[in-house]
Amino acid sequence: MVMSSVQSLGRQATVATAKFCLVMLVMIFLAAGSLSYWQGWVFLLHFCGWCAVLTAYFVRRDPELVRKRMSVGPEAEREPSQKRIQSFNSIAILALFVVSALDHRFGWSVVPAPILLLGNALIAVGFIGCFFVLRQNSFAAATVGVTAGQRVISTGLYGVVRHPMYAAALAMFFGVPLALGSYWSLLVLPPVIGGLVARLLDEERYLVGNLVGYAEYRSEVQWRLVPGIW
Repeated sequence: MVMSSVQSLGRQATVATAKFCLVMLVMIFLAAGSLSYWQGWVFLLHFCGWCAVLTAYFVRRDPELVRKRMSVGPEAEREPSQKRIQSFNSIAILALFVVSALDHRFGWSVVPAPILLLGNALIAVGFIGCFFVLRQNSFAAATVGVTAGQRVISTGLYGVVRHPMYAAALAMFFGVPLALGSYWSLLVLPPVIGGLVARLLDEERYLVGNLVGYAEYRSEVQWRLVPGIW
């Protein structure tokens, strides 16, 4: 029975990942106006490859975590403030991909191969960071909330910054424009980072009021996102 449930979850997660990657493919290449956008193909193979590997790993290792993380997006949030923040974030992140592809279409940027490699390396760093965060924290749902039995995680990456998942996402956000061969889409990063910070601050407000021990953890770990900076 348990094996059947895990297999069913694996199919659902695989379909969800495939749909997500298909949407990204259509969005990027429609904006690029050409299938000869090789930077886009490399990016998609790299990004979606990581998505597939992490999904397969956690379906086997921590299926309950995968179930939690399949509920995602503004409509899945329970807090009204997070619904608004995530609606903004969805638009900002979408713009990051679209502007990058439009840059290719109209030839605004010429990005050399070493910078493209740097962008893909930052994406890899982000996914590796997410991997270690998810291995350590089985409560890491994709929405803001507190579940029964949830406790504060304060060791490992959580002993360095209070939001290591967001720190990993930050590396990815910087990597996406470079991997897609666009300097102009770096201009989209300020609203993307602003949305990330807004989510982080609102999440902390919620956790202080709803998760036992989080206020003490917040006073023990100084840095929210980037050690030595903030």
